[in-house]
Amino acid sequence: MNNPIIRQGLRLLFFLLVQVLLLKQIPLGPIGPFYADAFVYPLFLLLLPQRTSLELLLLLGFGIGLFVDMFYDSWGVHASASVFLAFIRPGMLRRLEPKGGYNLNYGLTIQRFSLNWFLRYAAFMMLFYLGFYYSMQVFSPVFFLEIIAKTALSFVTSMLFILILMLIFNPLD
Repeated sequence: MNNPIIRQGLRLLFFLLVQVLLLKQIPLGPIGPFYADAFVYPLFLLLLPQRTSLELLLLLGFGIGLFVDMFYDSWGVHASASVFLAFIRPGMLRRLEPKGGYNLNYGLTIQRFSLNWFLRYAAFMMLFYLGFYYSMQVFSPVFFLEIIAKTALSFVTSMLFILILMLIFNPLD
């Protein structure tokens, strides 16, 4: 299992199955008038090696998002949020670059960097992802407080699931 393409394909399949078969079925609310959602499938895009081209990231984001959209009946909202996440990833990596730089061949995991670096990276990316996702879901500034509340609640649950997955499986790449 040293082939990185097979390893990444299995990782993608795992995250998608967890998302559509498990997390979609778990009711995580209501908390007040809002429901919390947990999203772990964006973690696939976050863990890809830095050398992954922007074009490939955008295509993967679109395809993965469309696949999740089919199960959530969300008509492209996941696809647009995943493409947005893939688009901002290179800029975020430049901002969070460690002192020694990145090894372009390695995945962006806790083992390759540190728990602190990974949590900052995942937290920023998930905040942007969730904020964009809920903005596109309601598509109106009238629901600003609802967008903020859903983003905050879903951020906490998503980061909890992401942290659990990363600590249990602890991938090297």
